[in-house]
Amino acid sequence: MGVGGKFWELLKPYARFEGFDFLRDKKVAIDLSFWIVQQETALKNQALNPHLRLTFFRTVNLFSKFGVFPVFVLDGTPSPLKSQARMVRFFRFSGIDTSTSNVAEEGVSKERNSAFKRCVNDCVELLELLGMPVLKANGEAEALCAQLNRDGHVDACITADSDAFLFGATCVIKSLRPNSKEPFECYNMSDIEAGLGLKRKHLIAVSLLVGNDHDLNGVQGIGLDKALRLVRGFSEDEIFDKLYEIGKGHVPLFQGEIRCAGDAIPCSDESSPKAKQSHCSFCGHPGSKKAHFKSCCEYCITDSNDGCLKKSQGFKCNCSSCDKVRKDKDKKKHENWWINVCHLISKETKFPNDEIIEMYMCNNHGEFTEEGPLLEWGDPKTDLLVDFLAYHQSWKPSYIRQRMLPMLCTLYLRELARNPNKTLLVGQYEFHSIQRVKIRYGHQYYEVKWKKAISNELSCAVPVEQSNMLEEEFIEVGDEPIGLLDESIEPQIHVDGCWILTDENPELVHSAFPEEALKFRQEKELKDMKRRKTSTPRSEGSFEMSESSKPQGVQLSITEFYRTTKTPSQAKLGEDLVKQSSSPGVGSSKQKRKVSGSKLSKAVRRRLLFG
Repeated sequence: MGVGGKFWELLKPYARFEGFDFLRDKKVAIDLSFWIVQQETALKNQALNPHLRLTFFRTVNLFSKFGVFPVFVLDGTPSPLKSQARMVRFFRFSGIDTSTSNVAEEGVSKERNSAFKRCVNDCVELLELLGMPVLKANGEAEALCAQLNRDGHVDACITADSDAFLFGATCVIKSLRPNSKEPFECYNMSDIEAGLGLKRKHLIAVSLLVGNDHDLNGVQGIGLDKALRLVRGFSEDEIFDKLYEIGKGHVPLFQGEIRCAGDAIPCSDESSPKAKQSHCSFCGHPGSKKAHFKSCCEYCITDSNDGCLKKSQGFKCNCSSCDKVRKDKDKKKHENWWINVCHLISKETKFPNDEIIEMYMCNNHGEFTEEGPLLEWGDPKTDLLVDFLAYHQSWKPSYIRQRMLPMLCTLYLRELARNPNKTLLVGQYEFHSIQRVKIRYGHQYYEVKWKKAISNELSCAVPVEQSNMLEEEFIEVGDEPIGLLDESIEPQIHVDGCWILTDENPELVHSAFPEEALKFRQEKELKDMKRRKTSTPRSEGSFEMSESSKPQGVQLSITEFYRTTKTPSQAKLGEDLVKQSSSPGVGSSKQKRKVSGSKLSKAVRRRLLFG
């Protein structure tokens, strides 16, 4: 949840939708509880152990497809306030009156239910087998994610709790849209400060007023708009002191420069108000109606001196007297609003809550050594992982190894870039070639062919139906029905196990195999140049392409197909028309009618019929 009052909608205009490479080679802290709740909600009663299924697929694809180094963070022991708020939320969702129910006692921390804890333990075991670092927070997982982000240990954090900004996060990824060219919905604290004018302490003050995960109610009668208008009247250094002052019943001086939508009323410097001048009921300007009948006033300028003009409907006088009256009314209105808000705050007991402020401002949400958190990514324990998923998910070992292949390829290419002596992928396959460039969701991939290393002289032959596919160097893949984060792309594996095809990041392939990647790029550029040359017409006005320039088995475009089938038939019909026109006779009208029904263009038929 985080901050109440539709806080995410307030931040929505400042969201950035980033592309595939936004998090490549970057460290990201992930709130594991958020993933588990999301998975259980999305796939409840639809899949076996959805928390394990989606954690496995999302981790593999974040690591391989997006090049992310994920760090998973677990919730620790919740604070007494969080336990109490969690039970209140449960009772509200269940329709139980919290006023008559015994909610969690003050000062008592309550853990989550046993089913949720079992899901967390299963996911932790899975992540450790995958070689991912897992950290446990002292309290809230999003608090430790924010601390890691603020201290520079990670570049962003993935969570849907908006109070991550209150804990000090600088970059929060709220949601992932895998079937999109811009899959990451990202929020930067710098954009929020520039757009809303609110800093970290301002956001904490807003959460105290509208409610948060530790106090669901906030201040009764104050919504998000009132809270924003209130906190904008103070600087970040004085906002907490002013809230303490208001909470004790002291009303600070009215802030005449409170910034809000459509509120830019300057304070009046005049010491005493003056009485409003009398105004003409006919034209609405200062003066009497009798005087304005004799001659027009200075505000009504007409060609003829026949008197003033009648005021229009909704007329407002802009004289200094009326302007001052309006300003005084607005000032009085804002003063009453200010007193009202302060009165609502003063009615709350223990406002602001010191425990909540200290929790948000705390800079120690995890147990680390002096060197900082231990963030290390190891190699997955494939055999143990196969046994684990086969037991919990009832998956076949071959299926599990295929789904793990993208992650193993990414690890292999990264290790090969650092240590060129490593030659075999998973101890069996060696690099063969780069087959083509693929486009998926606007992002380029290299399709890499891996050949199984064989000690004897036996060779693995590529079947005929696959060889035609490998001739194309460039292919664009449309949107796939399965999300990249929830399901992986199954690699193409030959039935005899002689070779496999995988989609890899071009930069990663270049760093691991620089010579082969450079050779592929040069060959591709050369073939593109030849294709462009053969596609140009040989003579002016010629639209036909030579048959030798077209590869066999490639489907023609609709224009090329229409031309190749239409041109010979039109030439033959043209010759017949010449013969018919040269032999006059009684049957000329019948011939014309016959010609008019042939497959000719409209212009040709018109010329033949009407001369």
